[in-house]
Amino acid sequence: MIRRIVAALASGILAASALSGCVSGDPAAVKIALLLPDSKTARYETFDKPYFTDRLHELGAENGTTYEVLYSNADQDASKQQSQAEAALASGVAVLVLDPVDGAASVSIVAAANAQGVPVIAYDRYISGGDLAFYVSFDNSNIGHLQATALVRKLDEDGAEGGILMVNGSPTDNNAGGFKSGAHGVIDDSGYEILAEFDTPDWSPDKAQDWVASQITQFGDEIAAVYAANDGTASGAIAALHAANVTPPPLVTGQDAELAAIQRIVAGDQYMTIYKDIKQEAEVAAEMAVRLAAGQDVVGETVIEGTPATLLGAQIVTVETILDTVVADGVYTVAEICTLEYADACEKAGIR
Repeated sequence: MIRRIVAALASGILAASALSGCVSGDPAAVKIALLLPDSKTARYETFDKPYFTDRLHELGAENGTTYEVLYSNADQDASKQQSQAEAALASGVAVLVLDPVDGAASVSIVAAANAQGVPVIAYDRYISGGDLAFYVSFDNSNIGHLQATALVRKLDEDGAEGGILMVNGSPTDNNAGGFKSGAHGVIDDSGYEILAEFDTPDWSPDKAQDWVASQITQFGDEIAAVYAANDGTASGAIAALHAANVTPPPLVTGQDAELAAIQRIVAGDQYMTIYKDIKQEAEVAAEMAVRLAAGQDVVGETVIEGTPATLLGAQIVTVETILDTVVADGVYTVAEICTLEYADACEKAGIR
């Protein structure tokens, strides 16, 4: 009997330890789990988590319900996310909001939740094959189209010669396929040769840097541009270009409008990024989670594989549009962007 009690206590401790950053305390609270995929992408900890949590608390104040957010970050480990999901379900969550590390592997998480009657919201990344209650994200193919359109337009304006390296996203992320196909839809007909292409495991900036470094050795000054699917892979590509002293510097794309990327754009190291209203995405997820927790129906603006979905828009950000986008929307202040290191570049760009 003692051994069984100890084992049960140990199991409970392990389950609790799989959930980090929980807001806990009220036994009557409605528990909602938020499972995010990694910490290398700055947006998740900086924006998604606080926006989601804040909106839940606002909704709770409005309807007189206490919501407990069980938050976990998988650090790009699908097995770890599986354990985190199991711990959340064991703790009695009413809704699971899941941004999967691996879209295919996460189908088992959805199935386990469904078996317990827990609805699942696919957040930011779609989970094909899972019985989802809702999906909220952005139009991923259109984002790839926007990235490539901005890139090709600038290459044409500059009269550039040479080809493009494509640094795509993780092969385990369904969204990465949308970015890639959208970008190909523009680049393939642009007249610019794709010199080489790489699907970046785990969206790793380090792996992107290593691959770009190897391509610089092969192609050198033939590289006119680097299509980087997000700001993290862009940072790796730019690090490789700097290390090799590639001149003139190729154009580099990005996505997510991370602060470091905005500063690289100001400095001229990165040409553009994609600004997505993450606050809106997180708030839609929170609102749908509250409805599902109350047993209410949810409706999206479209339907994907039978799942109600909301796909939000996105904007191109270049040095000319920083003030009109991320600053105007209050994502960053000029002071946050124009630190001492970037003050001169900001002044030259008219960002003040």
